[in-house]
Formats: sequence, structure tokens, C-alpha cells
Amino acid sequence: MKLTFFSNYFNHHQEALCNAFYKRLNTGFTFVETEPMEEFRSKMGWERPAPSYVLRSYESPESEAKANELAETSDVVIFGTAPERYIEKRLEENRLIFRYSERPLKEGRIKVLIPRLAKKFYHNHFRNRNKNIHILAASAYCASDYKFLHSYIDKCYKFGYFPEGEKLSWVELCKLKTGEAEPSQNSAESEKTGMRSAPIRLLWAGRFLKLKRADLFLKAATYCRNKGLSFSIVMVGAGEEEGRLRALTKSFGLGDITEFKGFLSPEETRAEMERADVFVMTSNFLEGWGSVIYEALSAGCAVIASHAAGATPFLIEDGVTGMIFKSGDQGNLNERLEKLLRDPAKIRILGKAAYENMQKYWNPETAAERVIELSKGMLKGEAVTYEKGPLSKCGYLYNNWF
Repeated sequence: MKLTFFSNYFNHHQEALCNAFYKRLNTGFTFVETEPMEEFRSKMGWERPAPSYVLRSYESPESEAKANELAETSDVVIFGTAPERYIEKRLEENRLIFRYSERPLKEGRIKVLIPRLAKKFYHNHFRNRNKNIHILAASAYCASDYKFLHSYIDKCYKFGYFPEGEKLSWVELCKLKTGEAEPSQNSAESEKTGMRSAPIRLLWAGRFLKLKRADLFLKAATYCRNKGLSFSIVMVGAGEEEGRLRALTKSFGLGDITEFKGFLSPEETRAEMERADVFVMTSNFLEGWGSVIYEALSAGCAVIASHAAGATPFLIEDGVTGMIFKSGDQGNLNERLEKLLRDPAKIRILGKAAYENMQKYWNPETAAERVIELSKGMLKGEAVTYEKGPLSKCGYLYNNWF
């Protein structure tokens, strides 16, 4: 099989998935990078050395010609953020395409009233709705948005972004989080009664932007501390809201238990997750996916996540593999965080269930294997279905579901 993945640039969100494709298809897999990465993303640690399977179409006329050839001759094309010209001929010939997409209407349905965007939606999606094109949904809200656009009905599959899977075992993670391997009876009893040798470690990570709503987390932490609960806080990130968040931490009386780590690389951020007990993700509906949810679950954290993030409904079963709170609802977040802090054993139960779910289903190897299996089935006209995890059917979910 020849599979080609087109996207704007090769980065850490795609590297592990692409490596998994290459492992299975060897020279049958190519990643076409269509533009240089912006400097600010490169400084954030997104850039990766280009493996042999990466073709940079912008580097030369020969590379551009090769990219066009791959678009026309590949058995299947995965199409992310890239110029539509690459797939025009493929669409005419009705050849298999997976469009890799976050939700198109995360800013609201009013976008369809903007002439420029309405024209784009029609050209890219509505006119192609009956073609052999399907959606790899990097948001649980993807299918409902496209349904509103009368496009890709019953053609959306659960997907997402797949950073590197967790390499540590559950026992190794427990040792990092508590200093003890998990199975000890004394350790389990200490967790149950809250008699831990170290305070519960809370983590928030991301860019300090308004849409990320880190202030909700600090207010919830203040609420819990006023209830007499013990914990420490780590804040990872940088951005326009940093000054305000530091000021809030001081005014809320959290300064003695809070550490601002600043900007960290993806690898350093993952290491913080591996040491954390609870990870809180507070973004609003402007968060397309939310890769930190994926990474924190993989690292065995008990995750409390906003229902608005595209990753939340795919990756978290409320009360089983994590906790969900209603986006923007301070009282709901306070209640969720308090519940976990009063029940340290529950923190470890949720973390283990999350870790096992990610190891079994939501990882680059499973995602790549299923894309290839489903593609082969489609090319042969054979049905391939999955009950859960990547490439299972994406249902219609709306903003008010939780």
C-alpha cells in the first residue's frame, strides 16, 4: 500500500503516528510538509529533524512535482492543513481521501454567514460530500459541525493527535508519583486514608492564553485549600496571561504551594505529567483538540477536563478514566477537584484506568494499524468496524451534551 500524509509541517503531534506508519509501510509511506514551520512554534519545541519519509514540497520544483505525483498515485491520502490543489485531481477521480480535521465551527455557526468562509466551506466540503472522502475527526464535535454543513454524513471516524505513547510501566509511574510501587497493601491503605508522605501534586500545563482559562483552576485550588485540603501546584507554560495568573496566585494566598516552571519542551512537560497526581485542563470551546489531555492520561494522571475540549468526550469516560466538568462552571470544577483531593485512592484508580485505556486503544501504533486496515477494507469494498478507540464511528455531539 502507498499512503501519503499531507500537512503544513512535521511536528511532535504527528511524529509518533508517522513513525508507526513508516514501520508498517516502509517506503510506501510519505509525509509531505507543505510549508516551513513558524518561528514561534519552533521555539516552543515543535520542530523535529526530518526523517527519510518527509518530503518538503516547498524546497524545490522537483519536490513539488513529487508531491503532486504522490497525491495522484497513492492508494490513500491523509489530508491535513495543506493547499487543496493537491487533491483536486484525486477528487475528480473519486479516489480514497481521509481529511484530518478538527471541528470547523469551533468559533460558532455564525462563521457560515461570513462570505469568504461560506465560499470555502462550499468549495472544500459541501461540493465533495458524495465523494470518496472521509473524516479523521480530531474533535468529538467534528461530526455535528460537518452535519450542519451538510457534509460527510456518517463518514466521520474518531481520531485525534497522537504524541509519543507512554514508555514507563504503571509501577514505574506510581514510583515517580508517590515514591512507592503501587501494589503494596500499606501504600494502598495510606492512599485510602489520605496519609501520604507527600502532598498531592496538581498540574496545569499549556500556553497562558485567555481561552485556556487557567484562572478557573487557581480559583478551584483556592476553594479546596480554604476547605483545609493539602496539595502542591505546578504551572507549566508561558504567554500573555502569565502576569495576571501570577498575581492571582499571590492574591489567592497560593504562593507558598505554587511553582511556575515557565515554558518547557514537550518532553519536559511529559516528565512533569509523569510526576503529577492530578492534571486539570480548563480550556473553553476554542480549544480544538487538547493534546495535554492525551498526554496526561497516558502518564497515568487523574485528569479533570473541560467538556468543551475536542479530546475530552473521546478519551474520558466520566468517573472511570477521568473526570469531566462543565466548561466555565466554577462550582462544578470546585466540586470535582475537592472530590479527588478528599479521596487519594480514587486518584490512583482513575490514573490507572486512564493509563490502561491509552495503552490499549489511544496510541500511535493502534491508530496507524487501524487506518491501514480500514483503508484496505474500503479499497476492497469490505466493511471494517471498531467498537471503541481510533477509527470507531464518530457520533453527533453538541456543545450542550454535558
